Amino acid sequence: MSKKDTEIVEAGRRKSWTLGSVNPPVFHTSTVIFDSVAEMAEAGRKSHEIMSYGRRGTPTSFALCDALTTLSGAAGTVLYPSGLAAITTAMLTFAKAGTKVFIADNIYEPTRYFADHVLAKFGVEVVYYDPLIGAGIANLLDDRVSVVVMESPGSITMEVQDVPAIAAAAHAVNATVILDNTWATPLYFDALSHGVDVSVQALTKYVVGHSDAMLGSATANARTIDTLRRQSGAIGQCAGPDDVYLGLRGLRTLPVRLAQHQQSALTIAKWLQDRDEVAEVRHPALPSAPSYELWRRDFTGASGVFSFVLKEDNEAAITAFVEGMRHFKLGFSWGGFESLVMFYRHLSRIRTATPWSAGPVIRLQIGLEDVDDLIADLADAFKRYDAIIEHH
Repeated sequence: MSKKDTEIVEAGRRKSWTLGSVNPPVFHTSTVIFDSVAEMAEAGRKSHEIMSYGRRGTPTSFALCDALTTLSGAAGTVLYPSGLAAITTAMLTFAKAGTKVFIADNIYEPTRYFADHVLAKFGVEVVYYDPLIGAGIANLLDDRVSVVVMESPGSITMEVQDVPAIAAAAHAVNATVILDNTWATPLYFDALSHGVDVSVQALTKYVVGHSDAMLGSATANARTIDTLRRQSGAIGQCAGPDDVYLGLRGLRTLPVRLAQHQQSALTIAKWLQDRDEVAEVRHPALPSAPSYELWRRDFTGASGVFSFVLKEDNEAAITAFVEGMRHFKLGFSWGGFESLVMFYRHLSRIRTATPWSAGPVIRLQIGLEDVDDLIADLADAFKRYDAIIEHH
């Protein structure tokens, strides 16, 4: 247990937002009516905590923003309709035409697509770097760099980055540092205290926790929050009240859910290490994993998503592995109560700075099911996989 467990329960419950109930009501509104010009002006000045217009926020969204801000020791939070909307808007906010944006090569694929096909249209040069470069990134940066974007660990190949070293190098050339912190959440990685300016989460995942809402956030320090709020408002970003409410409700149980995800995932990761079919288990909290020492130094826990590399790349065998599972469902995303499986046979097409030379990757989201049931499911999957490999 930690102080953050208490903050998760208590933050964002200002009486003017809850109206005396435990949880803030769901506010469906566009137009807000004022009794005076002075009242309207006051709401305009404090639109991140007083209703002025529906798109700018309601007590439902103020409560979630306040809770996320408190957890991160930040200056403020902005909500978005998805995690992708959060990170792309943050990038648009701080990137400038004629400058360079450096992005970790293990970044979420849709973020990469945005950088290559949208940022590039605005005269921004996109450069990908080795996620394990650490302080060595200083040799690549110059005063033309406006933004450095990290994802730690990477949500497929799971490299943990040296965030403090990379942030220090970025700040030395006056660049803004953005981190996708969805995997760890503020509970397990305190992004801003490690040098990050804007910490992004796909709240869709662990915060919502039930696979039933799309939601994103960007939590920022004092240097960046005002600009982020203005630019996000100018683009028209906002999140629907029902999704915000589901995010706020999910947040209250995040510590107990993450603890169970962590425990089950580690149990399964260790079991996978003994499988003959597995070349490597890429779980950040395993001593054998890439940059394990960085995880141990900077993180206070591990969530339920990790990957493993298969020795044999056989399309039919991998298909048989994932298609016959009972408890693991084949699907995108992660962070819900259910276990999921995904596979990646051609990672080289989304790795440019550090081409992927290892085998095919299976990614697991470990849910809240009984761990023995999940292991039995995986054991059966390996039987199907082995049958095809042996036949060939």
